[in-house]
Amino acid sequence: MDAARFSPTWQQALGRGLYLGVLTAVVALLVTVVALSLTPSAPPHWAWPLLAFGPPLAGVLVGALVRPRVGTRVDARGIRTVTPFGEGVEPWSEVVDLRAERRGARTVVSVYLESGASVQLSAPYSGELFASDPQFELKMFALSHLWRSHRFGGVPS
Repeated sequence: MDAARFSPTWQQALGRGLYLGVLTAVVALLVTVVALSLTPSAPPHWAWPLLAFGPPLAGVLVGALVRPRVGTRVDARGIRTVTPFGEGVEPWSEVVDLRAERRGARTVVSVYLESGASVQLSAPYSGELFASDPQFELKMFALSHLWRSHRFGGVPS
């Protein structure tokens, strides 16, 4: 059973999906314009709105669907980071420090390991606009409390 579970907020998940969808739409429109310059045939009129608005809407939908499946899980074995592409487990015996650090426009949680390596957790994080998380400090405190509790006497039940 998980002692704690951290996922991106709804706002973060929808914002990330919208961001990736807009990037996809820009690339699709650019490819279409380049293809039109090479061939004389024009696409149907309905294709332009589909290329412009389809990917952002699909991105928002994917962000909403993927949200519960990504994040950070904390249990008696350690800290587990789950992404759509896999998962990584850092056992408690390897964790020497947890820190909130500024990386680009975001504040993220980094886990420092005995080997000297660091791992950035996929959640919680906070940033600007859609990436903000008003509960970030509380989540960081909870993670820190779980780590310290385990290091000095076991994970609380």
